[in-house]
Amino acid sequence: MSVVVIGLSHRTSPVAVRERFAFAEAQIPAALAALRDAGVAGEAVILSTCNRVEIYAATALAPAAAFAGLKQFLLAFHQAGGGPEPELYTLAEPESLHHLFKVAGGLDSMVLGETEILGQLKKAYDLALQHRHTGARLNKAFQRAFHTAKHIRTDTNIQRGSISIASVAVELAEKIFSSLAEQEVLVIGAGDTSEKTARALMSRGARGVVFANRSPERAQALAAELGGRAVPFEDWPAQFQGIDIAISSTSAPHYLLDRRRLEPLLKPRGEKPLLLIDIAVPRDIDPEVNYLENVYLYNVDDLQAIAEDHQKSRQAEIARCEAIIAEKVAALLTPPPLNHS
Repeated sequence: MSVVVIGLSHRTSPVAVRERFAFAEAQIPAALAALRDAGVAGEAVILSTCNRVEIYAATALAPAAAFAGLKQFLLAFHQAGGGPEPELYTLAEPESLHHLFKVAGGLDSMVLGETEILGQLKKAYDLALQHRHTGARLNKAFQRAFHTAKHIRTDTNIQRGSISIASVAVELAEKIFSSLAEQEVLVIGAGDTSEKTARALMSRGARGVVFANRSPERAQALAAELGGRAVPFEDWPAQFQGIDIAISSTSAPHYLLDRRRLEPLLKPRGEKPLLLIDIAVPRDIDPEVNYLENVYLYNVDDLQAIAEDHQKSRQAEIARCEAIIAEKVAALLTPPPLNHS
């Protein structure tokens, strides 16, 4: 069996397209089972983040047939036949393995060298492994990719400087507000990325943070750890009078906040600016709110501009990382020597 990849990312598709094909974590085991039952893949892993949706498959099919089957599955699963077709990339060996290793090492990320994607990739692999949707081919490929990512992290400077969506979001906040010392933060949905963003804001001096999460225990634990407070999830709109920054990252299938809902929340605020950072895919906040006075909305694609500033300082390290990846992929694809004993 050979390894193939099909997907779309921040490099090929805007968030408005990516969100149509995003998988909620709870959907993934059933999706993997359906994919294998269809005979397209013998093994599979689905990676779905704010910046990419990718299927890694080990298949006995020829690449062209595998790509056709994977594309048909992706469109059918998301009932996306009526909309414009996404810009899907398709990769066969050895390019598929190079891509996996680059993703693990943060070389294909919006923020070059960021470490968050490695955790997301490990989580996607573990989910597939737990439900027995991987086998010898993908197990070896993913484990080698994780090892290579560690090698890149320790032997190069690719991760020097601002290396996460969280830290980029903080820089954005510091451009809107001259200082974070007086700013109050609301975090809607206490996932990993929003938690890291809250931590980064607090480390830069934000005055306070409020957590609203569907799991109250999670919100309370984070509030206790960071010296903030937790409120019931349904009470997050009531916090808008006192906050300056809202970070939203839930798994809601529709907008939590649109123009009609936000307008009355703005009235008690007067002229105070409001920064909204929507790091959810599908998006939590309707882009229309950007037309309201004193409201500044940024989604994951908007963070690209700041991320590009950090790309320049890491460009020299890319060649070193690529050389490491090329060596590791070649070793993975080289058959073991025959034992004549």
